[in-house]
Amino acid sequence: MSPNTSRVLGCAAVVFTGAAMALAARAQNPASGRPVQMAAARPTSTSPATRPLPAPAAAPGVTPAPSTRPEVLVNRETYSYPGAGRRDPFVSLMNTEELRPLLGDLKLVAIAFDPSGRNSVAVLRDVSNKEQYRVKVGQVIGRMRVAAIREKNVVFGIEEFGYSRQESLAMTDSSKVRTQ
Repeated sequence: MSPNTSRVLGCAAVVFTGAAMALAARAQNPASGRPVQMAAARPTSTSPATRPLPAPAAAPGVTPAPSTRPEVLVNRETYSYPGAGRRDPFVSLMNTEELRPLLGDLKLVAIAFDPSGRNSVAVLRDVSNKEQYRVKVGQVIGRMRVAAIREKNVVFGIEEFGYSRQESLAMTDSSKVRTQ
């Protein structure tokens, strides 16, 4: 091995040892997480400058000291998501309970109209399940809000996917004569 090669290997060993010392210093100030043990880094070169010295022979009657090989503790950063009280991100945002009743399923049965507009009441019937609703202005049914109650119709404000629109439900003409 040439002298230049041994110098390069010696410098690499110094850099490698410096990195191990930096890890040890970081282990003294843990950021968070649980500790992970790692053995101290040793140079891989076997040049005379970096070769480890042989262990001294123990004197008779003296017990040898335990290994003083330094150990480095490295903390692994962990992250946890507290999911308590939050909705499941994999469940659909549109529940079927919130969709009912649909405007097409409703039939306007009666209106008790107040000219001042404060006490008007409309009676709606869901033709799919025969359920009946008595609504006032501002009341919410499914995804619809009652915007106005007029003499012959009810105006709903519907908000879907961030867009709002208005739909009207008119009462059928009750002046027709029924024949059997």
